[in-house]
Amino acid sequence: MARNDLRPIVKMRSTAGTGTTYVTRKNRRNDPDRMVLRKYDPAVRRHVEFREER
Repeated sequence: MARNDLRPIVKMRSTAGTGTTYVTRKNRRNDPDRMVLRKYDPAVRRHVEFREER
């Protein structure tokens, strides 16, 4: 498998509606579904859920 097939780059969008995004990589074997991470959103100055967008 190529590097991009196993660990694709994904964008994580804030659920607070601010438009803030994080860019990360994910392992498709371990996380085949969409990822949800709790990260800091500087626009609302607190931690909120960030969901993977495709």
